[in-house]
Amino acid sequence: MNTNTASPEALRETMIKKVKEMGYAQRPEVERVLWDVPRHEFVPEASPDAAYDPYQAVITHRFSDGASLSCASAPFVVAMMLDQLNVQPGNRVLEIGAGTGYNASLLAELTGDAANVVTIDIDADVTAQAAHALTATGYHEVRVITGDGAASVPEHAPYDRIIATVSPWDIPQAWWDQLVPGARLVVPLRWRGQARSVAFAYQDGRLVADAIELCGFVYLVGEDEGELTAPITDDKTITLHWDRDQNVNPDALRGILDQPRTTAWSGTTIAGDEPHDGVWLRLTVTDPRVCRINAPADTPPEVCDPVQAYRSPVLVNGDSLAYLTSRRRENGDHVRWELGAIGHGPTAAKLAEHLCNEVRFWSVERDQRKPKLIAYPASTPDNDLNGTIIDKTHSRLVLSYDETPDTAQTNAQARG
Repeated sequence: MNTNTASPEALRETMIKKVKEMGYAQRPEVERVLWDVPRHEFVPEASPDAAYDPYQAVITHRFSDGASLSCASAPFVVAMMLDQLNVQPGNRVLEIGAGTGYNASLLAELTGDAANVVTIDIDADVTAQAAHALTATGYHEVRVITGDGAASVPEHAPYDRIIATVSPWDIPQAWWDQLVPGARLVVPLRWRGQARSVAFAYQDGRLVADAIELCGFVYLVGEDEGELTAPITDDKTITLHWDRDQNVNPDALRGILDQPRTTAWSGTTIAGDEPHDGVWLRLTVTDPRVCRINAPADTPPEVCDPVQAYRSPVLVNGDSLAYLTSRRRENGDHVRWELGAIGHGPTAAKLAEHLCNEVRFWSVERDQRKPKLIAYPASTPDNDLNGTIIDKTHSRLVLSYDETPDTAQTNAQARG
């Protein structure tokens, strides 16, 4: 039996304190609205403890297969994205993915007029619940629309701010078209198998990123999907996920994990609570072969032992692959984890060592230096682009690093 007698206000105070300790709610106005809006009233099916858990998303709707369809994002993610969005009083705001209505209420507080906020979701049950919660909490002027988020809501455009709380593979053309000059777009964008909450500023017909943070969201329903998936084991439990512009032939990799493995170690260690996702982000700039391998958590390590179950970076080269792994390293009571690579196939050794070199390069600065990311319209010619180009349907992503002579030399060594 739950014996916690803390009030929602006390739980909210603890939530905000922990969110700030994580480095989010940096903007005073974001901290203020987290205080002002009663999150538990938007997720009545959850206990107050769960509603105010800073790390926990509250799932409210599921697909028929049990996968999450809609939820209230974890408070630290909410705060992170609102920091990125930088809503100003009077801004017209569009939210893609209505969820519980909680985020729309925060947006209403930030812009100062609930009528300036439009939230859209493709599922009628989701929008009905969001509209009910918004009305019950005093935000009845928020416009709640049932429809295709990829098409946006043109009747209320243009927008000063667009935020997506569902994860698209591309930036739909309607979003480009409905931004005013100087607007901001915050979107959990997917490329090369991973998702990042990217904060874009709309400048001179292009979207220039000024913040890139790790995240994970329900996929945007209804868009032209560009991520492909296929199993590489006979039982179909271990899968690869790659972008359609990548040269991956899953038939050439079927049964690859049954072949002898080659393991290499980088000498780079991390603490148990230290992030390593910057390795993956770096690889999206430096190596066009990177994508994702998914292995269930109960997969025997002798079969497949990625650094993280369900989503880890992997390099695919024809009939060979190498994925990121780790091993425990102890020095007395001091425990760290060494990053390495496991490869299979004819070029496994070369791929594994290359991946270790990339880890070593990342280790020099860890996550202090992130790449530049600019999204251009799909019609932009190659001559106008400078960096690693990732082509999508409506946009062309360009990633690059500003490198000093020293880092350029290290990068060249890492790439072999």
